[in-house]
Amino acid sequence: MRRFILCLLPLVGSLIAGRAAIAQSYGIELHNNMMPASGAMGGASLSRPQDLQSAINGNPATMAQFSGPTFGFGGAMIEPTYNVTQTDSLPLVGVDPYSGKSDAPLSLAPNIGAIHQADLLGLPVTFGLGFMTNAGLAVDFRHIPESNGTQASYLALDLVSGAAVKLTPRLAVGGSFTLGTSVLDGPFVQSSSSQTDYATRFTLGANYELGGGTSIGGFWQSEKQLEFDNVVRFANGPLANTYQDLNLDHPMNLGFGIANRCLMGGRLLVAADVIYKNWDDTDFFGSLYHDQWAFQFGGQYRASRRLKLRFGYAFNEDPTRDSVPGTIGGVVPVGGIPTVEYIQGQFAAIAQHRITGGVGIANLVPNMNFDVTLGGVFENEKTFGDTTAMLDGYFVAFGFTFHCPRG
Repeated sequence: MRRFILCLLPLVGSLIAGRAAIAQSYGIELHNNMMPASGAMGGASLSRPQDLQSAINGNPATMAQFSGPTFGFGGAMIEPTYNVTQTDSLPLVGVDPYSGKSDAPLSLAPNIGAIHQADLLGLPVTFGLGFMTNAGLAVDFRHIPESNGTQASYLALDLVSGAAVKLTPRLAVGGSFTLGTSVLDGPFVQSSSSQTDYATRFTLGANYELGGGTSIGGFWQSEKQLEFDNVVRFANGPLANTYQDLNLDHPMNLGFGIANRCLMGGRLLVAADVIYKNWDDTDFFGSLYHDQWAFQFGGQYRASRRLKLRFGYAFNEDPTRDSVPGTIGGVVPVGGIPTVEYIQGQFAAIAQHRITGGVGIANLVPNMNFDVTLGGVFENEKTFGDTTAMLDGYFVAFGFTFHCPRG
């Protein structure tokens, strides 16, 4: 019992110290791009994840590849560079032309997990529990008077619990249940406040060993539907000085991955994933984004018994719409389409190319592994009506994994 408590202490401490993430990935969702090991492999992790957080947060069937009790805690430090140029006035929201860089600071994204395996009805069942950063974005132009206090932030944290069972030596299936909390602040200039809501979603997955070291896996994830009560109140318009609710959904996701771990005499693991995101059918983001495909590629080379070298690349379609409607999340903003375009410029998930690398060290101290990832997002620029957004950035992800001896 004492050994179990000692292994649990770092997990509890990390939960207490966790802070919000400010980043963009595929739309707003991070998936496994900021995980300690998978992040260095471009996020590729849907069939052969290299950290337990990625198994819990991605394809739940891959939890069967881990035993336990094992605890992993870590996070990511994310530094985006977000510039906006507004070329025309928006008199109904009080915005004048300006150009500047977002003042939102570097932040942390916690990703923590625990896995344990047991026999149930004669089958090996793996249970997992995680505290994950699902999404995060923030821009802040309040230091520029012409922006009229423009700022927006969105943070989604998930408590994920799941289980995987190995039905045969080759086939594993799994599922997870997510209870998520989200905080929205903005994005209607001086007409909205910060609100919190809770929502659930489900994930089902499978993984199959084809033989020869090759495996395939896939998952389906349901929508996450939120409603922020009394978050908007406009001073003008048909609903002037009336509080309005705002509906905001995360999309339904589908993912497929393939991996081979037997190249170069078993020293080289290569993996590739594809993810489809159904933004079209979501409230709020459906007004800003269209359906999106993302592709992740990564490799891991075992340089020695203790040292692993990782590399990766990811590409995703630009999901931002070329034309937007005059409503967003069930709200008709003052100013109509130009105002929605201005909001789109605050949620401009336009980064498409990401390159990553990292190392993993086994038994840095007895029963503890260490992983670190470095990544960079290539600069991209796009114009939405009178608003031009430019985005690039870098991130560092890290994690410690503790293997607690049985008994």
